[in-house]
Amino acid sequence: MFAAFTTALSGLDANGVAVDVIGNNLANMNTTGYKESVAYFQSLVGESLNSGQTQVGFGVAPPLTLTQFTQGAIQSSSGSLDAAIEGSGFFVLNNNGTTQYTRAGSFQVDLAGNLLTPSGQQVQGWMATGGVVNTGGAIGNITVPVGSLEAPLATQNMTLTANFDASAATGAPSDWSAPITIYDSLGTAHVLTLNFEQTAANTWTCQATVPGEDVQGGAAGTPSDVGNPISLQFSDSGQLTGTAPAEPIVFSFQPSDGAAAMNVNWNPINADGTSPLTQFDQSSATSGATQDGAAAAQLTSVTMANGGQLLASYSDGQQTVVGQLAMANIQNPQTLLNVGNNNYQVTAESAAPAIGAPGTGGRGAIVGGALESSNVDMATELTDLIVLQSAYQANAKVVTTVDSLAQAATNLIT
Repeated sequence: MFAAFTTALSGLDANGVAVDVIGNNLANMNTTGYKESVAYFQSLVGESLNSGQTQVGFGVAPPLTLTQFTQGAIQSSSGSLDAAIEGSGFFVLNNNGTTQYTRAGSFQVDLAGNLLTPSGQQVQGWMATGGVVNTGGAIGNITVPVGSLEAPLATQNMTLTANFDASAATGAPSDWSAPITIYDSLGTAHVLTLNFEQTAANTWTCQATVPGEDVQGGAAGTPSDVGNPISLQFSDSGQLTGTAPAEPIVFSFQPSDGAAAMNVNWNPINADGTSPLTQFDQSSATSGATQDGAAAAQLTSVTMANGGQLLASYSDGQQTVVGQLAMANIQNPQTLLNVGNNNYQVTAESAAPAIGAPGTGGRGAIVGGALESSNVDMATELTDLIVLQSAYQANAKVVTTVDSLAQAATNLIT
């Protein structure tokens, strides 16, 4: 009978621990990426009496607490660098040389551009080179550009899509022009104008010019010729068949602003023999033009895109990939050790983390501009709390009952 004291006390202790677990879950209902804990009860070895015909247990062991890594709701957020994981996996962090893992994606940058968690851990991933990310390399700290300029890019190639009026009169009446803005190595814009004139049936000439003030030795206000005239020959079906000189055609000049000499390539005929230049009975006009140069631009923002890519946006409207978040997949996440600040560390029982790009190898997807809410369900927690309260009161009743029986036995002796 008196063993019931220790049995009931073990029940009080176990239910008290379970109440603590629920209290912690409820306290973290609004914690980003928080995963609820569940207390599992285990009975202690029983005592056999009457040659094994009767077994009396010794109570309940301290509860086993396991973390439930079920998916939390994904909510849009106002943070430009926020990220949420949809599916399995963790963000990878570096905490002063110790690798940690988290589901909380509320990231920020410091003055040096390091991508950090709110508590200061460095987010791990891959940096881009020329806008291209190699996810096959080793991961490291992610650093985004902060308040920096994007260097100018000199134009090297251009294209033109246009139609030449097949019914135009030969000579000056057929004249028309196609201006294209190009950039030198200092980011200065120059207007390269292609001036066309029909010189014979199915034959057009092209003379390229730039403003005289843009060219070393040029006269302000007077266009300067760039290279010699180019001949364009069309077939009787309106298709460009050849150029003289043969392509690629190179427009070369020395800018007056001290930039490097410009050499802009133009291939009017595609590799498959087709051409974006046609000669049909329609007005001569340009329908499209491209060039691969850009002026210097100021960084305006860095945002998290879907898939975990970090995009840098510049004042000229261009976007460049500057980094990629890494993700870790751990087969038995319940073995992870909660080290606070929404972070976890592996233990001796944890499977080796498989680190790679989101959406590969069983890893979930990353949603940019969103956060994962906790997976705590308040209704379930409050229901469990009522059950534990009843169990605690029942064990307390056992203690008072055994105490009364003990008093009765003492009174028999006296």
